[in-house]
Amino acid sequence: MKKVKCLLCPRECELRDGDRGDCRARMNIGGKLQTLVYGKPCAVHIDPIEKKPFFHYLPGTGSFSIATAGCNLHCMYCQNWAISQREPENTRNIDLSPQQVVEQAMAANCRTIAYTYSDPVIFFEYAADIGALAHENKLLNAWVTAGYINPEPLKEAITFVDAANIDLKGITEEFYRTVSKATLKPVLDTIVTMKKAGVWVEITNLIVPTYNDTEEDFSRLCDWIVDNVGAEVPLHFSKFWPMYQLKNLPPTPETVLTRAREIAMAKGIHYVYVGNIPGHEGNNTYCPVCKKNIISRSGYQILGYNIKAGKCGFCGHPIPGRWE
Repeated sequence: MKKVKCLLCPRECELRDGDRGDCRARMNIGGKLQTLVYGKPCAVHIDPIEKKPFFHYLPGTGSFSIATAGCNLHCMYCQNWAISQREPENTRNIDLSPQQVVEQAMAANCRTIAYTYSDPVIFFEYAADIGALAHENKLLNAWVTAGYINPEPLKEAITFVDAANIDLKGITEEFYRTVSKATLKPVLDTIVTMKKAGVWVEITNLIVPTYNDTEEDFSRLCDWIVDNVGAEVPLHFSKFWPMYQLKNLPPTPETVLTRAREIAMAKGIHYVYVGNIPGHEGNNTYCPVCKKNIISRSGYQILGYNIKAGKCGFCGHPIPGRWE
C-alpha cells in the first residue's frame, strides 16, 4: 500500500498504511493522509485572554479556548500531557463542528477563539476552518503554539491567525532535542515569519531549573529577540512547576524569574512579564518612556488600566498591541 509523507511539520513523518504520525493525530488510511481529530475537541473552556498568555491583545476579554488530543512535541514538563501525549481515542472528546465553535464563542461574548492546551498545528484543518468562519463573524483567532510547523502550512496559517503566543522553549539545539524532542530553527523561523506577516506575536519562555535557567540562556534568548523581531515584542518568563517527566525538579525560584526579567529589560526589551507568580511586579505593564504602571494585574485579573487610544494614559507614548 502507498506510503504517504506528512508535510505539516518538520518531522515529515513517512507513513505506511495504518501508521500514525508522531503527533498521534494523523494517519495514513488507504494511502491517504487523514486527520483523526477534526471536529473532536477534548478541551473546551472560556478563559481570560491573559491566561494564554496575551497581555497586549484585547485585555480583560474572554477567549473561547479549544484543543484536541495529540502534539508534535514531547516536552518532558508538559502540563497538559494527559491530552497532548495521548491518542484521540483515549481522551474524552465532544463533537463540535467549526460552525458550532463559532456560535458558542459568540454566545459567550468572547472576542477571540484560542487554539491552545495542545498545539493547533496538529489540528490544522479544524483550526483553519474555524478560523475562516470566525473572521466571517468578526471574531479573532489566537494561536498558542510551539511554532513547530513547515513553511507552506505556515503561509496558510497567517491568513487566518490574528495573534500568536509562541513558546520559545529554549535557545539551544541541545535543549530542544533533549527536553522537547524537536529542533530549534523551525521555531525561530515561525516567530520571524509571523511577526513579518503582521500577526500579533508574544513570546513565552518557561524557565526549567537546570535546563534553561542560566544568565547566559536569558542573555542569548533576549539578544535573539531584539535582533530578529524587535524590542517591542512582549516576552513572558513563566515559572515551572514539577510535572509529567520532570517531577524530580523544584519549581523555578522567584529570584531566577526576577533576574531573567532584569536581564531582558537591560537588553532593551520593553515589555517583560513574569508568569505563574500572582502579585509579582512582572505581572504589570509599564510604559517604557515614563515608567508608570499602565496595566496593573494580579495573575489574570486586571486591577487598573491606563491606556487611552493605544497610548500611555500618562505620557502619550504609543503602546503596541490591540487595545479596543
